[in-house]
Amino acid sequence: MRFLVDMPLSPELAAWLIQSGHEAVHALDLGLHRASDATILERARIDECVVVTADLNYPRMLALTQSQGPGLVLFRGGNYSEKESVECLRRALESVPTDELPHSIIVIQKDRIRRRRLPLKPDL
Repeated sequence: MRFLVDMPLSPELAAWLIQSGHEAVHALDLGLHRASDATILERARIDECVVVTADLNYPRMLALTQSQGPGLVLFRGGNYSEKESVECLRRALESVPTDELPHSIIVIQKDRIRRRRLPLKPDL
């Protein structure tokens, strides 16, 4: 699986994904540290990556465009240490089949993991 880790999260998360056998890159390494959310989503679509982020704008953007991808892993509910983010992401990846990640939003909270299939219906 390919992942694009967004700026709100540590580059160490991308390093952990690589160590775990995935392809991963942090937005900073792509020169996208000042890129808009729309640019990040488009890059992930082109590169067939799942976006890993803590930015709450992404689900809304996917809903408004009725997009079927890219997939999204969203950290919610406060600040996560690097250790916590790795552990939560590990649990999420174990609980969701790999082939479903590109068409899902995985919401990670410290006490639970939820999954919604794409496309989302706009909540207007």
